[in-house]
Amino acid sequence: MVKKVVSVIGGRNCTPKVEQLAHELGKKLAKVVGILVSGGLGGTMEAVCRGFKAGGGTTIGILPGYDKTDANPYVDIAIPTGIGLARNVLVVTSADVVIALPGGPGTLSEMAYCLQFGVPVVSLGSWKLDGAVTCRTPAEAAAKAAEILRTRQTRIPRILWSKSKNRKRK
Repeated sequence: MVKKVVSVIGGRNCTPKVEQLAHELGKKLAKVVGILVSGGLGGTMEAVCRGFKAGGGTTIGILPGYDKTDANPYVDIAIPTGIGLARNVLVVTSADVVIALPGGPGTLSEMAYCLQFGVPVVSLGSWKLDGAVTCRTPAEAAAKAAEILRTRQTRIPRILWSKSKNRKRK
């Protein structure tokens, strides 16, 4: 059986407040799901991995470069891709649900990928987008992720849906 996965996205640089938010979210998510995927570097990614490991979970970092040692010290499994920012697609599509913390354009692009590929996305202080669920606290975001993981069976990528919707029936 394939295990459920949560991805957390956010800025590679973050304020102490966002770092604390990410760490707390990581600890709460570890009670909900056993595997966390992130971009594997510093800032928000490191803080959420640190919290998730403290909660007993396994962390995976999908890295932009070729060197596993670029991963933050809380990554259990480092996956070097050598594809730069294109790795954001992998961070999103490997998840059953994504939680977005504050970040810049990279975080925004990952949230857009969620919407494009039909991956549920929860915004915790991040960008407000139509189709994203907004939460105010790490506990609320973790509870929403748990609900999504429990009730969602499959996802239908919007790319495929929009193409099939326009097909003519014979």
